[in-house]
Amino acid sequence: MISATKNPGVTEALISRMHADGRAATEADTLAVEEPLEIRLGFPDKTHKAISITMRTPGDDIELAAGFLFTEGILKTPEQIAQIRHCGLPDKDKNIQNTIMAELKEDIDIDLKRLERNFYTTSSCGVCGKSSIEALRTGVQKVDSNGFKFDPQLINKLPGILRASQDVFEQTGGLHASALFDIKGELEIVRRRGPPQRAG
Repeated sequence: MISATKNPGVTEALISRMHADGRAATEADTLAVEEPLEIRLGFPDKTHKAISITMRTPGDDIELAAGFLFTEGILKTPEQIAQIRHCGLPDKDKNIQNTIMAELKEDIDIDLKRLERNFYTTSSCGVCGKSSIEALRTGVQKVDSNGFKFDPQLINKLPGILRASQDVFEQTGGLHASALFDIKGELEIVRRRGPPQRAG
């Protein structure tokens, strides 16, 4: 590893590139970073509980942790969180904090028995790593579509719009991203598993 960039989601490393004619050349390449993230719940009595460790590319940690708490059925609404933040000292070599604390408001009913099992989450679809079919049923409510429909032609254009905004993918050649579009296909938010950015 030769240097770290300002973006905690990427780093530079020296690689040996083999050419078709047999030549080998040493050069710098930009790589996606992968680091563990511990997600903790903080209770009003000042106690806390570590509930999950996931591997991720640093940058969108708060959104990742909040989404995990919701999709696993641990929390029902964003209003149950008083504050969500990084905690602990940054890694001295990488300036990355690998722990997130979600502090809960008073009188939030949490199923503590559900937290007795240790969650290990991956950057996959969320099905991998589950121990049973029942574990997939988290009680998350379906989003009400309010009857709106997307133009099929528009849907086909969205991946290209997202791809054009993926600067970390452009640098590394491989990094997941997700996006929020409005009903007209306007890109509102992109999360590249690097630093949070808003379109526009």
